[in-house]
Amino acid sequence: MKSSEVLPSEYNPYYGAYITLAQNQLLMDGLQNGLNETISFLESIPNDKLKHRYDAGKWSVKEIIRHIIDTERIFAYRALRFARNDKTSLHGFEQDDYIQPSKADELSLESLLDEYKSNRMATIAMFRNFSDEMLKRIGEASSNPMSARAAGFIIVGHEKHHCNVIKDRYL
Repeated sequence: MKSSEVLPSEYNPYYGAYITLAQNQLLMDGLQNGLNETISFLESIPNDKLKHRYDAGKWSVKEIIRHIIDTERIFAYRALRFARNDKTSLHGFEQDDYIQPSKADELSLESLLDEYKSNRMATIAMFRNFSDEMLKRIGEASSNPMSARAAGFIIVGHEKHHCNVIKDRYL
């Protein structure tokens, strides 16, 4: 299943940019390629840049890594609920509220990358076991429809987006 197959009615238009960043890959390829590319990229960042903020009030690189992990968990959970045909409306989350309590800047890069890898492997395993029918199921998140497959492609594109931000504004 490719990102181009996801219909606009399966997600809030806000997420369209992330789905576009999935570059019409197959979902499983996008998740696996993202794992490999992101680890390689994050390991290449100099230590003196990991707590860097390009402007007041902006997140550090470590906080962005934390945000990628947290967001993937939330969207994977959404995908699970939708794939299992759970019709309960899911609330949104305020990303900024997750950063400060995470204490990401106090963690080692190794610790963050270990968590990222474990989380991504769990996401891959979960999506691998969804049937096409399950991936097409739609639930509601933040008062908008979302399919399980849209949630998967949002994970792929969201990660690419933040890696691009790090490249453009932090390095």
